[in-house]
Amino acid sequence: MDVSATSSNAGQSGPENGVLAAARQLLAKLGAAGLSPETVARESGLAVTDVEAVFPHRDDLLTALVVDAYDASGAAMERADAAAAAEGASADARLLAATRALRRWSFENPAEFTLIYGSPVPGYHAPQDTVPPASRTPAVLAGIIRSALEAGELTPPRRTPPARQLLLPAAVEAFGGVPQAPFSDIIERGIVLWSNLIGLLVFQVFSRTHDSVGDEAAFFDYAIAVAAEGIGLEVPLADPTD
Repeated sequence: MDVSATSSNAGQSGPENGVLAAARQLLAKLGAAGLSPETVARESGLAVTDVEAVFPHRDDLLTALVVDAYDASGAAMERADAAAAAEGASADARLLAATRALRRWSFENPAEFTLIYGSPVPGYHAPQDTVPPASRTPAVLAGIIRSALEAGELTPPRRTPPARQLLLPAAVEAFGGVPQAPFSDIIERGIVLWSNLIGLLVFQVFSRTHDSVGDEAAFFDYAIAVAAEGIGLEVPLADPTD
């Protein structure tokens, strides 16, 4: 894996970038639980003091890698969505482009994907600093859904909205408020789409479907199309006979 191509920390200082590059390479070899300033120094030939100067503790190092992974994956989705929107694509086409971009990033960077979407690292608790980078992925989805809503591209849901508020105020505020009926539960539906997307990627990256699905890429598109129906979008897919 080309480390420089996956990093979103180009603006960081030289020493910090060097330590992160070494840690990113070790992430695939040792796993997140095996990382520490000492192991990074030992495996990369850096002095422990140089590593600890920028990342004094293991959690500091993990947090930097988590932020880096969320930023890189979120940026991949943002670029794909922006390119599709610039071409005048409809919301359904933008959704497929953005989710495909996240899939590509996930397969190209499986260690980083595992770090942010795999099993929790024992003893590590992600700080608040990771929240804004982690929010980039759902923000792309929310932006597409909002555009579809404003453009009248959504099919009204058949299910009756929940009788009580299921969301935290911050989620409603981030979307820009609760839309009017019949789309008053579109934020909840968007969260379902987001969770379906990540769950689907977990299954594919961790080879949970390798013995049941022949064409993983085509199945991904199909699954996104099915999930998109829950928010009222119809994602057109290529004719399988073509």
